[in-house]
Amino acid sequence: MPLLKLHAVTRRFGERIALAGVDLDVEPGEFVSLLGASGCGKSTVLRLLSGLDSPTAGTMVRDLPPDAIPGYVFQDAALMPWASVRRNVELPLMLRGERPAAMRGRVDAALRAVGLADSADAVPRELSGGMRMRASLARALVTSPRLWLLDEPFGALDEITRFALNQTLLSLCKPHDGSPPATAVFVTHSVYEAVFLSERVVVMARPGRVVEEVAIDVPYPRDASFRATPEFAALCARVSEALQRASVAEAGA
Repeated sequence: MPLLKLHAVTRRFGERIALAGVDLDVEPGEFVSLLGASGCGKSTVLRLLSGLDSPTAGTMVRDLPPDAIPGYVFQDAALMPWASVRRNVELPLMLRGERPAAMRGRVDAALRAVGLADSADAVPRELSGGMRMRASLARALVTSPRLWLLDEPFGALDEITRFALNQTLLSLCKPHDGSPPATAVFVTHSVYEAVFLSERVVVMARPGRVVEEVAIDVPYPRDASFRATPEFAALCARVSEALQRASVAEAGA
């Protein structure tokens, strides 16, 4: 039974078609990337899967417990500029009415997991872009999400920082301690990022449709050495070719 399922889903905004008959299944514990040009409907799919939006037509299934909170991470870290990193990370727990004493251990653990234990009292303007994004990841992590929804979270970062945060994200979604993997749906424009992170890359094209899927049959854990392998290069070439076919499909639509 898929954890998330879209079947023949259409989403319109007035006369504009954002999605046109999208079919997508995401299995529990799977890491799926949505790849495609701007305006092809990737973020719209993510909003539907999060429950923040509903289809105009078609069916959607979210097989989640009623109290489950997805870890939603945006392209902008969206931190409260006046609050410390700790206060920003506490926010989801505060909104759930948890007591400060009960939150501290979970917040400390989340900050350690993303490498921000020494920056808990800093405010966002004192942090680099990569550190702000780490704080955003910690804010999602603190609720112990079984589902991560990530909308181009590393798109504005330099390549070195981006690679480091890719590794951090995999450590959160694919833990090495025997814990079950989390499910993740990740929106990106980067072929290299999609291949490094994912078990499956879903290539989309305008107007809002899935045109191809590429399986990334490489076991986890993955580290920087994977990027230097012929297998990684071959998979990137396959995904790039699929993206090119999507571009041709758009031109003929």
